[in-house]
Amino acid sequence: MGWRPLRVARRSFAARAARSSPSGVEVCFSPTGLSRINPEVANGNSGTSHIRGEPHRALDLRRSAVSKGGPLKLASFETDATSRVEVAAEHARLSARVAADNKARDVVVLDMRGITPLYDYVVLATGSSRRQIHTLAEEIDAALRAEGEKRLGIEGYQASRWVVQDYGDIIIHVFDPESRSYYGLEDLWADAVRLDWEHQ
Repeated sequence: MGWRPLRVARRSFAARAARSSPSGVEVCFSPTGLSRINPEVANGNSGTSHIRGEPHRALDLRRSAVSKGGPLKLASFETDATSRVEVAAEHARLSARVAADNKARDVVVLDMRGITPLYDYVVLATGSSRRQIHTLAEEIDAALRAEGEKRLGIEGYQASRWVVQDYGDIIIHVFDPESRSYYGLEDLWADAVRLDWEHQ
């Protein structure tokens, strides 16, 4: 008595599931539980008339799995022709030209890639007065900001004897003459290659 209502309930559930299942895959019950049977795998057998005592056949997922929507399209990334190092070099040259346009003296651009991993280029410039040092720092920052660079930090602006601006890949030092001579960064980094900024 207990088997018949359960069998009827299973049949009605299987019928509802078969009607609502996508792509013609039918759902049926077996002694091992609920299974999905693809008509292609079942060779025309719907699978709903399972013979008692017959071992349940597992669904062959390799044949029943159907991919839809075509082949997978991978996202491709195009690399810019200009690398970050080349951009940093161009921005270092720009900083040097802006400093020279604002009457800075002894403008030097050092390629630091073989010296330190902290930054790629260092720009050194000398201003003759506090006002000129402020102008140099502000004009260089305005030019780099127009190119998309962001100043990460600035030191020494108030004292205006040695102003250091940090742009990540580029460090810009603007000195007064005494500080430039005293610290001698060109001598400290004598192994660094000097970048030609006047003819490029």
